[in-house]
Amino acid sequence: MEKRINISTVEPQAFKAMLGLEGYLSKIDISQTLKELVKIRASQINNCAYCISMHTKDAIKNGETPERIFLISAWREATKFFTQQEQIILAMTEEITLIHHSGLSEDTYRQASEFFTENQIAQIIMLIVTINGWNRIALSTHLEIED
Repeated sequence: MEKRINISTVEPQAFKAMLGLEGYLSKIDISQTLKELVKIRASQINNCAYCISMHTKDAIKNGETPERIFLISAWREATKFFTQQEQIILAMTEEITLIHHSGLSEDTYRQASEFFTENQIAQIIMLIVTINGWNRIALSTHLEIED
């Protein structure tokens, strides 16, 4: 792939705004495990190798098992490996990432409200929106996987 612009140097204020979202997300009331599941699954859907690489490494550092990471894309068939809460957040991730299909369904939203507060649902939506933004930046600028 041909190297492209580096947004952090070309438009530092825009990049700083995205980092502001990351600062907000670092303080939300959602576990690191759930955050990484969201980031990995959205990145898989968006085919963002850079972000998949980064977030699988982060998940492993946070104690996630390789087996669960391998199964994230097939979580609906591997339900014994994921809690109900994790399954709901993965469903939210898929429905919001693929918003053009039908959006966040009433059923998924209802299930989420059984496990999460309104504030947490808002935080999860912002988490999903943010990783989708990062995926689009990485793909549009041809970010390369770091060793």
